[in-house]
Amino acid sequence: MAKMFITIKIMPDDPERDLQEIRIKTKEVSDNFGAELLDKDEIEPVAFGLKALKLVFYLDENKGSDDLANEIASIEGVSSAEVIDMRRAVG
Repeated sequence: MAKMFITIKIMPDDPERDLQEIRIKTKEVSDNFGAELLDKDEIEPVAFGLKALKLVFYLDENKGSDDLANEIASIEGVSSAEVIDMRRAVG
Protein backbone atom coordinates (compact mmCIF):
# COMPACT_ATOMS: atom_id res chain seq x y z
CA MET A 1 0.00 0.00 0.00
CA ALA A 2 1.36 3.37 -1.01
CA LYS A 3 0.90 6.50 1.07
CA MET A 4 0.13 9.93 -0.29
CA PHE A 5 -0.03 13.55 0.72
CA ILE A 6 -3.13 15.45 -0.34
CA THR A 7 -3.99 19.11 -0.01
CA ILE A 8 -7.65 20.02 0.40
CA LYS A 9 -8.96 23.55 -0.04
CA ILE A 10 -11.88 24.17 2.30
CA MET A 11 -14.28 27.04 1.67
CA PRO A 12 -16.41 28.22 4.61
CA ASP A 13 -20.06 29.07 4.05
CA ASP A 14 -19.63 32.55 5.55
CA PRO A 15 -16.75 35.07 5.69
CA GLU A 16 -17.31 35.36 9.45
CA ARG A 17 -16.90 31.60 10.05
CA ASP A 18 -14.09 30.67 12.47
CA LEU A 19 -11.51 28.77 10.42
CA GLN A 20 -9.85 27.32 13.52
CA GLU A 21 -13.16 25.74 14.52
CA ILE A 22 -13.42 24.20 11.05
CA ARG A 23 -9.84 22.92 11.38
CA ILE A 24 -10.68 21.23 14.70
CA LYS A 25 -13.74 19.53 13.20
CA THR A 26 -11.69 18.54 10.15
CA LYS A 27 -9.11 16.90 12.44
CA GLU A 28 -11.87 14.79 14.04
CA VAL A 29 -13.17 13.73 10.61
CA SER A 30 -9.69 12.88 9.33
CA ASP A 31 -8.88 10.84 12.45
CA ASN A 32 -12.08 8.81 11.98
CA PHE A 33 -11.25 8.40 8.28
CA GLY A 34 -7.76 7.09 9.02
CA ALA A 35 -5.88 10.10 7.68
CA GLU A 36 -3.32 12.21 9.48
CA LEU A 37 -3.75 15.99 9.41
CA LEU A 38 -0.32 17.60 9.13
CA ASP A 39 0.67 20.95 10.62
CA LYS A 40 0.81 22.72 7.27
CA ASP A 41 -2.16 25.07 7.46
CA GLU A 42 -2.49 27.89 5.00
CA ILE A 43 -5.16 30.57 4.88
CA GLU A 44 -5.73 31.96 1.40
CA PRO A 45 -7.67 35.20 0.84
CA VAL A 46 -10.33 34.64 -1.85
CA ALA A 47 -12.49 37.78 -2.22
CA PHE A 48 -14.60 40.22 -0.20
CA GLY A 49 -13.19 39.02 3.13
CA LEU A 50 -13.74 35.33 2.37
CA LYS A 51 -10.76 33.11 3.15
CA ALA A 52 -10.09 29.49 2.23
CA LEU A 53 -8.34 27.02 4.50
CA LYS A 54 -5.76 24.71 2.87
CA LEU A 55 -4.88 21.60 4.85
CA VAL A 56 -2.43 18.79 4.08
CA PHE A 57 -3.25 15.17 4.94
CA TYR A 58 -1.23 11.94 4.90
CA LEU A 59 -3.18 8.78 4.13
CA ASP A 60 -3.22 5.40 2.42
CA GLU A 61 -3.72 5.62 -1.31
CA ASN A 62 -6.51 3.04 -1.05
CA LYS A 63 -8.62 5.29 1.20
CA GLY A 64 -9.46 7.70 -1.60
CA SER A 65 -8.81 11.42 -1.45
CA ASP A 66 -12.21 12.33 -2.88
CA ASP A 67 -13.92 10.35 -0.12
CA LEU A 68 -12.06 12.38 2.51
CA ALA A 69 -12.95 15.64 0.73
CA ASN A 70 -16.63 14.61 0.70
CA GLU A 71 -16.51 13.88 4.43
CA ILE A 72 -14.97 17.30 5.09
CA ALA A 73 -17.54 19.02 2.86
CA SER A 74 -20.31 17.63 5.09
CA ILE A 75 -18.98 19.50 8.16
CA GLU A 76 -21.27 22.26 9.40
CA GLY A 77 -19.98 25.63 8.23
CA VAL A 78 -18.15 24.22 5.19
CA SER A 79 -19.40 25.26 1.77
CA SER A 80 -17.04 23.02 -0.23
CA ALA A 81 -13.90 20.93 0.04
CA GLU A 82 -11.78 20.24 -3.03
CA VAL A 83 -8.62 18.19 -3.51
CA ILE A 84 -6.15 20.61 -5.12
CA ASP A 85 -2.92 18.58 -4.88
CA MET A 86 -1.97 14.92 -4.58
CA ARG A 87 1.54 13.48 -4.21
CA ARG A 88 2.64 9.92 -3.66
CA ALA A 89 5.03 9.47 -0.75
CA VAL A 90 8.20 7.69 -1.81
CA GLY A 91 10.61 6.01 0.50
